[in-house]
Amino acid sequence: MPTELTRTWLDPVHQVLDGLERPADFFFRDDDVGWGDDRLWPLLDLFAEHALPVDLAVIPTELTRSLADRLQARAAGSPGELGFHQHGFAHVNHELDGRKYEFGPSRPGRFQRHDIAEGRTRLTDLLGPSIDPIFTPPWNRCTPETGRCLAELGFAVLSREARAAPLAVPGLVELPINVDWFAHRKRVRLSRAGFADLVAATVRQGRPVGVMFHHAIMDADERAAAGALLALVARHPMASPGPMRTLAGAAPGSSRGSPW
Repeated sequence: MPTELTRTWLDPVHQVLDGLERPADFFFRDDDVGWGDDRLWPLLDLFAEHALPVDLAVIPTELTRSLADRLQARAAGSPGELGFHQHGFAHVNHELDGRKYEFGPSRPGRFQRHDIAEGRTRLTDLLGPSIDPIFTPPWNRCTPETGRCLAELGFAVLSREARAAPLAVPGLVELPINVDWFAHRKRVRLSRAGFADLVAATVRQGRPVGVMFHHAIMDADERAAAGALLALVARHPMASPGPMRTLAGAAPGSSRGSPW
């Protein structure tokens, strides 16, 4: 289905969308809310400009009352377009060696469960019932024990990177991120053309396209480029953007209602 959108570095994405018979699902997740607030608001303005939903992964220990109040006011002004969920607890690394984890192999389940529960309590106290039962672990990594703790605490959705092996925890739907705005290959950041190829390849896989942003390291130039992607997703008839809670609710095995 050809479109009249202006062709740019996003040509590969245009082309794959033009060839679809059914719309591709997209969702956008912005991580590390609580850090770099001055760069959060311009990114949210960009989403509002295109009337697109975005899910904010909020660090519980970094959420202040003033930030929570401002986020709630923002959400009230654009119903259904701003989602909040838990991003770990304090976004700190507890591993002495290897890759960074906040909820990693060196932490027993009782400690993981404590931090997850404490984080949920703090977010609920500050943001109220607007918190979605979704958990994003810092660095997109956690262990099977984390998944079991999440299920016990009533979380419904876990969002990590798509390369992570599924945890297969009963009652816990996984909605992974498969496109990182700052994606690297061999320690070199992808070019704009490389990024477009990554998005196009993900669309071809037929799964929801989850795009991850980190507002705190996005300057005006980064936001302008991101705006081109948002414009395409907002306007192309074969792109279907939605909030994470909706896409997870439509996923197989996710028939349970909200546990909170």
